[in-house]
Amino acid sequence: MRSFYTQLLTLLLCTLFFHNISFAASPPKLFFFFGPENPLELKSYQQLLTNPCVSGVQIVYTWKELEPKKGIYDFSRIEKDLRYLDSIHKKLFVQLQDRSFQPDLFYVPDYIRSEKKYHGGVAMQYDFPGEGKPITEGWVARVWDPSVRERFQLLLKKLADKVDGKIYGLNLPETAVDFDSKKPPLNFTPENYFNAEMENLAAARKTFHHSNIIQYVNFFPGEWNNDHHYMSRLFAYASKHQIGLGGPDVVPYRNSQMKNSYPFFHQYRGKINPVGMAIQEPDYTYKKPGTHLHYQFSDFYSFTREYLGATILFWNVQEPFLSEQLLPAIKNKGFFSCAKEN
Repeated sequence: MRSFYTQLLTLLLCTLFFHNISFAASPPKLFFFFGPENPLELKSYQQLLTNPCVSGVQIVYTWKELEPKKGIYDFSRIEKDLRYLDSIHKKLFVQLQDRSFQPDLFYVPDYIRSEKKYHGGVAMQYDFPGEGKPITEGWVARVWDPSVRERFQLLLKKLADKVDGKIYGLNLPETAVDFDSKKPPLNFTPENYFNAEMENLAAARKTFHHSNIIQYVNFFPGEWNNDHHYMSRLFAYASKHQIGLGGPDVVPYRNSQMKNSYPFFHQYRGKINPVGMAIQEPDYTYKKPGTHLHYQFSDFYSFTREYLGATILFWNVQEPFLSEQLLPAIKNKGFFSCAKEN
């Protein structure tokens, strides 16, 4: 009997060992990330994009851009970008943005802010854009307001009708919001917000049948260390319903993230697909704990791949990091999933 259990334990350990080797042996896909700050012409990046180790691009499209007037939808830029990317055999990931990180930018349609039924449409939020940088202000859509949420979900349906199966994936905005605790937005509670985010995620899954869905998750307001079970509920739901998860920033082993989303990515390695992590400009400002050294490519890469289990990396084209570290890694051809050159 003892021999039987010994053999069983050995078999289980071997299975786990080879599973981890197989998982680690699959390099993540690389997508270049382009934010909403400046209009871009993809053709100007053609030399970078045609590299066989670049799978495609992730582009931010705002709610206001896609619905310029109530009930009038404009997906022309997505369609234009798709035509170009199809011509060079690259994929498109659409990041749908309803929140801004600057006080003079509103990413929701004007009617959402002006019609009384939407109660102002947005709420001021605060952002911490990097290490040693001042707090910034921006605006987030009042998704906890049923009237606002209804319009956002209608946008999801209209977008799916147009591009489902044509785009490689859609990712929803990050879950983190931070308000003035002394003056919280009208009708806002952490529970209302969590439920609204889950409803929007369910609506995206219901309308997109062919393209990947990724929900960006980093923090939930009012929660620390899963004390309201927001994180655990989200990850369990995503795993059950074939929904991908990801995050808008990577700061390896930082305490605040380690008390929120990061441990769940590690726990669900191989159970969530895809996992898309974004390395963006603010991430380059952080320094390794106990040192004066900024994080380097190897730090971001090993943490996202080995600890978080990332299958997709959305990497900012910020200079000088792009030229000094990312491009040499791409030329190495060992870090990312690369197509065969013709």
